[in-house]
Amino acid sequence: MAGKKYREAVKQIDRAQRYQLPEAIKLVISNRLAKFDETVEIAVRLNVDPRQADQNVRGTVVLPHGTGRVARVLVLAKGEKEKEARDAGADFVGSDDLIQKIQTENWLDFDRVIATPDMMGQVGRLGKILGPRGLMPNPRVGTVTFDVAKAVAEVKAGKVDYRVDKAGVIHARVGKVSFGEEKLVENANALLTAIARSRPSSAKGNYVQSVAIASTMGPGVKVDPAATRTEAAA
Repeated sequence: MAGKKYREAVKQIDRAQRYQLPEAIKLVISNRLAKFDETVEIAVRLNVDPRQADQNVRGTVVLPHGTGRVARVLVLAKGEKEKEARDAGADFVGSDDLIQKIQTENWLDFDRVIATPDMMGQVGRLGKILGPRGLMPNPRVGTVTFDVAKAVAEVKAGKVDYRVDKAGVIHARVGKVSFGEEKLVENANALLTAIARSRPSSAKGNYVQSVAIASTMGPGVKVDPAATRTEAAA
């Protein structure tokens, strides 16, 4: 990361400045370093205490232009809901058989798990495996539902989960460098708006403390968080 190209890229960025989002993304694109299509990620530091249940900010948003990556979806369901999930485009569909495969083979060839409510008794046994990887189905983010067709469609369209970590920071991808400035700005704005609307009523002061955006291999660019405060007040 400390190679010549990286050092040159850093020189193009004023590390003390907080850029407007379009300008920040333009810098991220122009300072990409890898030959592959780098992922663009955003980090948002919030003024919350994640140890408090009412400040554990979490939610989902469907990015207008997707993430640039089609998620592999596992649906745990029975009966008619299995067919519904397959018809909607789920990559893997099953019930006890797939639960056992995860337990005995540590099978994890999927990016998102959707389960119907009647399956959660069995799915609960997977908590120690799926939980640490952020894969455990949760009704708060729409992955525990009888409307599996809608849930699968949203994930395939670019639905992103966001969740504050122990340090009070949300990390999320907003697309690929190849998307270009306009699409990345729209995706980032959609995510920032969703985070702003998830502000806990108990949060005090400036909710969004800092925002930074970077590509996989490139240096981070600080973004002015003032615009997100405007969204929060909306």
